[in-house]
Amino acid sequence: MTMDIRLARIDSRLLHGQVATVWTKSVSPNRILVVSDEVAQDALRKILIVQAAPPGVKANVITVDKMIEIYHDSLFDNVKPLILTDTPQNMARLVAGGLDFSQTGVDIGSLAFSTGMVMVTNAVAVGQAEADALYALAAAGLKVYAQKVPTDKQVDLMPLLAKNGFAAPGQPETELK
Repeated sequence: MTMDIRLARIDSRLLHGQVATVWTKSVSPNRILVVSDEVAQDALRKILIVQAAPPGVKANVITVDKMIEIYHDSLFDNVKPLILTDTPQNMARLVAGGLDFSQTGVDIGSLAFSTGMVMVTNAVAVGQAEADALYALAAAGLKVYAQKVPTDKQVDLMPLLAKNGFAAPGQPETELK
């Protein structure tokens, strides 16, 4: 037996209103695990995230390595987590570390825009590093989709990456449309 993962989500905002209310009601986790090396080192952000958890669901902020460790520990088999990472790179590290998201796929809620990135949906911005990590998730056999809230249609991100000029590793780059 292993952990019953209810949702694997990438969202640069991490735990916010939509996740705390709508997603928690939809997937019924008994724990929200925010997985980010950066946030795990930031005491204030950790406090704010833990306080944002909805009533009845405990939130923890842990490092990528700690998440991999507890996933493989049978003491945590009864945990039904909603797993949140702030970057596709962190999610790809979890998959490389053996976490199985085949039941849920990987949901991208929002990725904030910064210099050098391209908006591939109205809420998801990617640069080459993000695209490479998303391609790695797809190469691991996972469905990679954008979905802000459960009532939204899931949008397959892979064709959007290619359309916006991000080639899969080993493929020639295409011109931006």
